[in-house]
Amino acid sequence: EVQLVESGGGLVQAGGSLRLSCTASGFTFDDYAIGWFRQVPGKEREGVSCISSSDSTYRDSVKDRFTISRDSAKNTVYLQMNSLKPEDTAVYYCGAERSWYRAYACGLGTLKYEYWGQGTQVTVSS
Repeated sequence: EVQLVESGGGLVQAGGSLRLSCTASGFTFDDYAIGWFRQVPGKEREGVSCISSSDSTYRDSVKDRFTISRDSAKNTVYLQMNSLKPEDTAVYYCGAERSWYRAYACGLGTLKYEYWGQGTQVTVSS
């Protein structure tokens, strides 16, 4: 059974930090890139960051504050979020995108992601 489980969300003040975790099971972890996405009511789900075996990508608004990392031994991807802002408030989801070759570069669009977790709420107060 394919499963992605997010954890680590919560309530923090602006300027604070959180570390999100995405733990995968039921598929070959190293054959997939993992992406972090976020969504607020009334808006489309937007890509935040993703990581494959060869590369990582960030959207411009977070690349100076967030860091994505991967621990294959634990089937887990982390998103370290520093200097949080109220506009970072959202439900954060992780997704899995098939990596078709060794140098595959993941993307921040949602269409190629096959599996999704249920999300974890991040709330940043002012």
